Amino acid sequence: MSEFKRIAPEQAQALREKGAVVVDIRDPQSFAAGHISDALHLDNYSLADFIAKADLDEPLIVTCYHGNSSQGAAAYLVGQGFSDVYSLDGGFELWRTTYPQDTETSQPE
Repeated sequence: MSEFKRIAPEQAQALREKGAVVVDIRDPQSFAAGHISDALHLDNYSLADFIAKADLDEPLIVTCYHGNSSQGAAAYLVGQGFSDVYSLDGGFELWRTTYPQDTETSQPE
């Protein structure tokens, strides 16, 4: 079984440009307030559906607040069969200072 890799925002950006999927595991309010552009919000309710529909061989970048919780989530996703999983070091907080142009907010419904 493969293991996830920890990567810096610059490496994550390069992977995004090649089509990697970004998943954000922070709470819904934090995600709505700001997240990496085109990131998917994953929580306990959407996780099973995401796994069922995902391409397990597609690169997957997991992000959280500061890069701690994403490591556990990345390890879990590897255990679910994903073969190319990354945890974003520094999380969204480092991302938004590194790539402010590649962040967006969700409009309240």
